[in-house]
Amino acid sequence: MSRIAQRFQQLKQSKRTALIPFVTAGDPQPTVTVPLMHALVAAGADLLELGVPFSDPMADGPVIQRATERALAAGVSLTDVLALVREFRTQDANTPVVLMGYLNPIEVMGYDNFAQQAAAAGVDGALIVDLPPEEGHDLIALMQAQGLDLVYLLAPTSTESRIQRIGSVATGFVYYVSVKGVTGAGHLDTAAVAAQVDAIKALIPLPVGVGFGIKDAETAAQVAAVADAVIVGSALVGRMEALADNSAHIPDALGAFLAGLRLAIDAVDDSAISRAAE
Repeated sequence: MSRIAQRFQQLKQSKRTALIPFVTAGDPQPTVTVPLMHALVAAGADLLELGVPFSDPMADGPVIQRATERALAAGVSLTDVLALVREFRTQDANTPVVLMGYLNPIEVMGYDNFAQQAAAAGVDGALIVDLPPEEGHDLIALMQAQGLDLVYLLAPTSTESRIQRIGSVATGFVYYVSVKGVTGAGHLDTAAVAAQVDAIKALIPLPVGVGFGIKDAETAAQVAAVADAVIVGSALVGRMEALADNSAHIPDALGAFLAGLRLAIDAVDDSAISRAAE
């Protein structure tokens, strides 16, 4: 069983919702990333999603695009991202780490080389935005051979047949995009999210995480009531941007923000447990 599957199993047993923060590796400079990862875990993160800088992040809105630009300006490559994960693992052997990014850097590194190096560094899985399952056979096989999970996105427009197709190859968990558009955009319709999560769970036996619309504790709590995981990215990265010139304060500031989300999510979980006991 992968580290991701183990973590979700533990959360299910304790009736808790996962909190998954996203940050871009190397933003605003590489020395910030590992201390920030540890701060997020200390603040209540159950899994970490680490963005791999890429010059054309088509699924991301302007906040994360600018984060990628800052990381690229600092010279951060996929090799550097793996080195950061390896450094993180010297103090944390348990928290799952998922790389989120695009296929081109992996193509440059080579599929087999990437799968081997990622596993050796302590990566647990990858979400490759522009790799549909129909075109991912070689990389899927190599990642499976290394025990790495391959996480896939599902959208409000995903059909039943598409959900089933994703479910046939996805492992670890699936990531439901709660709004139409790029990261950081749109208004969260909780009722629509709940209905779609139920539809996905009826077809895929994996945990369902929800992201792309989590801006604060209120929206985190709303999503926690209907999903297995709350994924927050742009709200964190925007705060990093505001502190880019004072980066020493980033771990504490983002940790404090995430801790607030954790409290809101736990309040929902505790309420559900209380209702179930009545």
